Amino acid sequence: MRWSKLFVPTLRDAPNDAVAPSHKLLIRGGFIRQLHAGHYSMLPMGWRVHQKVAQIVRDEIDAIGGQEFLLPTMHPAEIWQKSGRWDTMGEIMFRLEDRKGAPNALGITHEEIFSTVAAELSSYKQLPQLWYHIQTKFRDEARPKSGLLRVREFHMKDSYSFDVDADGLDRQFEAHDQAYQRIFERIGVPSFGVEASSGAMGGNSSIEFMTPSMAGEDDVVLCPNCDYKANVERATSALPPISDDAPPAKPEKFATPGIRTIAALEEAGAPADRQLKTLVMVLDDEITLAVVRGDHQLNLQKLIDSTGAIQVRPAEANEAFAALGAHPGSLGAVGVTGLKIIMDESLRGRTNMTTGANEDDWHFRGVDVATDIAVDQWADLREVGAGEPCIRCGSILEVVRCIEVGHIFKLGTKYAETFGVRVGNADNADVPVHMGSYGIGIGRNMAASVEANHDDKGIVWPVAIAPFEVVVIAMRLDEETLGAAEALYNELKAAGVDALLDDRDARAGVKFADAELVGIPFRLTVGPKGIASGNFELHNRQTGETSELAIADSAQTLIDAVRQAKSQ
Repeated sequence: MRWSKLFVPTLRDAPNDAVAPSHKLLIRGGFIRQLHAGHYSMLPMGWRVHQKVAQIVRDEIDAIGGQEFLLPTMHPAEIWQKSGRWDTMGEIMFRLEDRKGAPNALGITHEEIFSTVAAELSSYKQLPQLWYHIQTKFRDEARPKSGLLRVREFHMKDSYSFDVDADGLDRQFEAHDQAYQRIFERIGVPSFGVEASSGAMGGNSSIEFMTPSMAGEDDVVLCPNCDYKANVERATSALPPISDDAPPAKPEKFATPGIRTIAALEEAGAPADRQLKTLVMVLDDEITLAVVRGDHQLNLQKLIDSTGAIQVRPAEANEAFAALGAHPGSLGAVGVTGLKIIMDESLRGRTNMTTGANEDDWHFRGVDVATDIAVDQWADLREVGAGEPCIRCGSILEVVRCIEVGHIFKLGTKYAETFGVRVGNADNADVPVHMGSYGIGIGRNMAASVEANHDDKGIVWPVAIAPFEVVVIAMRLDEETLGAAEALYNELKAAGVDALLDDRDARAGVKFADAELVGIPFRLTVGPKGIASGNFELHNRQTGETSELAIADSAQTLIDAVRQAKSQ
């Protein structure tokens, strides 16, 4: 490809709303353009990278036995209604009606659809099966942002495994774990697996793959001393025991004029770890009290996972007042009836606690959780923070901001039982198939690679996914210089190197700056001085090193360098 014919609309500055480095650089480098919020056009350079990422994903899934399909993106509502996820997906799902008024959805994921195909399986002898596709997905994100990191329309590889038993599912899960690690290594995304919430996908366990980045939206709890890693939506810690609780006593009501916060109550003599923080939540239109320790924060996903609620939000002040008779700052669960009360596990057995009395400017002290509050459900609700002890080894935990780059799930028999995916086993018994689901976003990983591989000059693409592997820059357009550059370019192309010839009538500084901005790994400069001295100049984008190559050796040196980089 000649740069003079290529559409690469580079920009000096990024849009004002671009904050994440990948968003800025993919816009500035002419890789993507926004159509509207959460929807991006892939320009030629961007699509080249996107397709290379997709091919690496395809290679690694094929290597563990994957068979590629292509399933529809618009689905009839009845399939999602059958699984129950027409309701549980909530507002994240795009829904529409056809001209006959029939309800449909744009595919957010494809467990249901692959299950309808898998219903044709009949015998354990047909298993295991591993099916996948790379398809457009739609998610109605409330706040799309950060370029390709949070969008409403995107390409995802989702694969689905089908096994006769749980042991087979375990093997498929482990195979995907290893395949994903190879994928991230090849595309230049440093990653690690963490325990995660399965959320609306269901199943009994899942692993998210994370890459550290301040552009991410997930907090991950890490132990520096052992292998414990978990998303805060799943993480736990070993809280130190509190041994000085007083013996149970009758709650004492006391005046707290003007006190509305945990901190203010602490100043009044009630330590935060002896307070009950009562949060009035609305779970599927039902007022519910979620209670955590005063110095802890409620994790919404943990509340969702523990209750199965679909729509969750904090109650408005007027809703809380109608339910409890007081305003925020004076709310509590002591003596409350008629409302569901969910208590965090850290409060089990606690006595001598302080909480709101459901009367403005009044609180209770001396509260015994077991006898004074009618707890309906105990659950892990609190969000783990940095500095708490590891649940496994007791070391101090860290919290790291990350981007989720992949997620794998053990679904078990949930979808098989719903959609009749059953086979005869070796004992001639009719059994439901054990399924797994494994997702990885193509565009998101393209962006994650930029987050991990950039500098103040632009993107530093790994060779495996760079839009071009080599750019040959003709310093001048005279016959001799351009002829030498074209000869080298043609030799590289003939050897299978993805090369770009910069034959633009532009200053050398512009060509160099553009090559660095778009992140082409190797730059070979052909100029009159080099031709006269018998040398071309080679610049390595990743190391920043510049060296002289003999003209006769330059093509083979580049061919070897590209092959070596792609094999690592």
